[in-house]
Amino acid sequence: MVIGVLGVSVGLAVGGLVLLGVLTWSLHRTVDTEAFRTADAVALLAAEDALPDPLPVAGGQVRVQVVDAQGRVRAASIDADRLVPMVRPDQVDRDAPTRLTVSGERVGLTGPVRVVAVPAGTAEDPLTVLVARSLGDVRQSAHVVRTILLVSFPLLVAVLAAVAWRVVGATLRPVEALRRGAEEITGRDGSGRLPVPASQDEIHRLAVTLNDMLDRLRSGRDRQRAFVADAAHELRSPLTNMRTELEVAQRLADRTDWPAVSVNLLTDVERLSRLVDDLLLLARTDEAPAVRSAGPVELGGLLASVAARYPSPPVRLVAPAAPAWTVGDPDELRRILTNLVDNAVRHARTEVVLAAEPGTGEGGVGAYHRVTVTDDGPGIPTADRERVFGRFTRLDPGRDRDVGGAGLGLAIVRELTRRAGGRIHLADADPPPGLRVEVLLPVLPGEEPDGDRLRVTGPTIGVSDR
Repeated sequence: MVIGVLGVSVGLAVGGLVLLGVLTWSLHRTVDTEAFRTADAVALLAAEDALPDPLPVAGGQVRVQVVDAQGRVRAASIDADRLVPMVRPDQVDRDAPTRLTVSGERVGLTGPVRVVAVPAGTAEDPLTVLVARSLGDVRQSAHVVRTILLVSFPLLVAVLAAVAWRVVGATLRPVEALRRGAEEITGRDGSGRLPVPASQDEIHRLAVTLNDMLDRLRSGRDRQRAFVADAAHELRSPLTNMRTELEVAQRLADRTDWPAVSVNLLTDVERLSRLVDDLLLLARTDEAPAVRSAGPVELGGLLASVAARYPSPPVRLVAPAAPAWTVGDPDELRRILTNLVDNAVRHARTEVVLAAEPGTGEGGVGAYHRVTVTDDGPGIPTADRERVFGRFTRLDPGRDRDVGGAGLGLAIVRELTRRAGGRIHLADADPPPGLRVEVLLPVLPGEEPDGDRLRVTGPTIGVSDR
């Protein structure tokens, strides 16, 4: 506020000085113009040797003299001195018009006087016409304007400061309301919303944006708390089992079957290790949503390497008829397929089919490769097919700690598929019963058909390279 008022004050002061200077210059120019007009008229009379005596002038603040080369006054107006010229001969240019400012005492006027000199007469008898006009009116006008500026300037600054104070206060009032709302939200542990002003201006849009941000932060905080609570519960279970096994073994002493205890402890340690690995993987995908080591990957070889980890039956591989290249991190793509096949094997009755169809999928032919994992198990109800992708989500048949997992497998699959630029969809197996998982992975840019094979431009990363 102070800086703004000071800026306005400086601007007004500079404007007042410029106005006063321009006004003074304009009045002086008017005086000079009228004086030269009078001098030119007298010069014409002198050229015709028709100078009247006294010389006619208009107004009582004008003095006129006609002076010869010797400095003698040939003619003068009724109020002008007939003996002494108004200016000395050395101050006048006899060949060009001259303007001077002299003291009014020399011409019998008050204050400064503007004197103009115009050559007249003939070459044999050169004359100079001197016209003096008082600058009293100019000084009076400048004084009046200066007084008005000095009086009105502080009043104008005060009025502008008051208006600015009210306007700035009204503008910042919603900001202060936002600040108080933010302070209350902080005091309530981040719950609540900021007040939204009724005016449809920038402050309104700022409040709406901040409320949206608070909603996202609140949602993220709730998810984080739920995730931490679920993770703590899942970690506590194997640790509790291990502690119970060790306490029982310690009480039994020599009667303890240590080989059986070691087997149980190893099972819990492996489960705990898988859970920690899954949690770390989800944490990495949350912090770094982009794939850093993406490169060309051939899906046929990737599916074959995954299927080789399982006996046949139950896992049966249907390799693509032609090479199908996608782009992504081979380890993350392998993790997607491994989680899906593990889940399918856990619930399948007789068979799990792992297949790939190159160059098909949603978004147009050639836009996506479709990878499918199909089992003939009980399937997933349609109402639960979106919920199963949540973290630590297990349906009732999968809640057995020994058979089911921690509920992170499909959550990891969705995150890794999204990082690879693909999509995942759950559907009924054909023929039912069972579940069909479809993973759409993008076609490698630059993949072009070349006869019965596909030509891939640029470097490639095969499964064996990892």
